[in-house]
Amino acid sequence: MAKKPTKNSSGRGLRDLTVKVKTARGRTNSSTLWLQRQLNDPYVTRAKAEGMRGRAAYKIMELDDKFRFLIPGARVVDLGCAPGGWMQVAVPRINSLGENKRKDVGMILGVDLQEMEAIPGAVMYQLDFMADDADLQTKEWLGGEADVVMSDMAASSCGHKQTDHLRVMALCEAAAYFAFDVLSEGGTFVAKVLAGGAEAELNRLLKINFKKVSYVKPPSSRSDSSEKFIVATGFKGRSSDEM
Repeated sequence: MAKKPTKNSSGRGLRDLTVKVKTARGRTNSSTLWLQRQLNDPYVTRAKAEGMRGRAAYKIMELDDKFRFLIPGARVVDLGCAPGGWMQVAVPRINSLGENKRKDVGMILGVDLQEMEAIPGAVMYQLDFMADDADLQTKEWLGGEADVVMSDMAASSCGHKQTDHLRVMALCEAAAYFAFDVLSEGGTFVAKVLAGGAEAELNRLLKINFKKVSYVKPPSSRSDSSEKFIVATGFKGRSSDEM
């Protein structure tokens, strides 16, 4: 007899049954394990139930619940925005649709290498942020300063942990330099990194430019994942002696 589903903190029912996946012809053992993990992940189940575009939405949700950077009226840039989960969380929190008439109206601009379906209240462009002058194009679309720059950019994994780490750190550093150029004083920078030992230079730059730098692993980040998130708050402004 099946057990009744448990409830998460929001009161929504989630399965507590373990789904096992048999290795099918043509499917590798690693892909079978990945599929089994997806089917048994409560955040994947919750995302489907709540209409979110991925479990990553809960990572930015938990980070914002802790640091409060997605506030009404905020101007936000989302680098590596596909499939759109972070933007789905940001839209109501910054009031970009203007649904709360008593609050300031924000805006969110997202860019990603992949084409993606539109999200009401967000502006999205397909762009390789690592291409020449991509940062200049993004600044042109932004048309002014930002209060938040957040990056969930990720490179394709090659399976070699150190190489994957260096690739993600390169993306994170590119996002940080962009943040230095566009953030308003007091602004926030949020980015995903992979643990691996190459964070020292980025950490140095962030501590020069921000009042506080925190490294956080939100509850929705899988325990077996090496990912963590940098949340740098209180941008000091471009007049600081940086780099």
